[in-house]
Amino acid sequence: MRDKLIVANKKFKSRLIVGTGKYKNMSECAKAIKLSGANIVTVAVRRVNISDKNKPLLMDYIDPKKITYLPNTAGCFTSEDALRTLRLAREIGGWKLVKLEVLGDKKNLFPDMIETLKSTEVLSKEGFKVMVYCNDDPLMAKRLENVGASAIMPLAAPIGSGLGILNKVNIQIIRKQTKLPLIIDAGIGQASDATIAMELGCDGVLINTAIAKAKKPFEMAQAFKNAVIAGRQSYLSGRIQKTIIGSPSSPIIGTI
Repeated sequence: MRDKLIVANKKFKSRLIVGTGKYKNMSECAKAIKLSGANIVTVAVRRVNISDKNKPLLMDYIDPKKITYLPNTAGCFTSEDALRTLRLAREIGGWKLVKLEVLGDKKNLFPDMIETLKSTEVLSKEGFKVMVYCNDDPLMAKRLENVGASAIMPLAAPIGSGLGILNKVNIQIIRKQTKLPLIIDAGIGQASDATIAMELGCDGVLINTAIAKAKKPFEMAQAFKNAVIAGRQSYLSGRIQKTIIGSPSSPIIGTI
């Protein structure tokens, strides 16, 4: 496991990040996360209980000493809301490694990149390590890097859609132009999508709906664990060049 995911100078064995929403209950969520092997889980600060001891606490099911919590701004549609939410997360748990998402479209949940860019710059100046949900635009990805983002997290497709990676070319362009961790976030539907993302050179994949809403979430969690590992190994192995001309596995040179 020498090939680790590194984000903001922190090392993680797993390149799979798992969300904590949409499960039937916290017990199911905790078991799926354990089976996935994930070291990081995203937590919607505005939707998941992490401080009210009179209600079920996520921390009772997922130990923050063993799993890194990644507070996110799910449900925020303005920079002001996103900034307030992450500052609250810092006050509650001291978290500085955070996931920023500022949505601009309530139907398709696409990011508002103007608000996202503005928020990233402010948070970076305040000492946050910001992993940023964004569209798959290479120009905006570069601007996020320039204002201090710690990781670029382009969508594969609309959140929860399960459509898989719709624009492989842009993902490859972003990969070539940035030294930041590149993590696919949103739209993954099945394990093979995660493998493709890793084979494109992505550093990780974030999955929530595809596991939580699968008919068998525990089996799907394991499938994604294996898919990310396989995709990373494939990428590092160096694929053969594509060609439209056949090349026999057994050369005819030297045959009798």
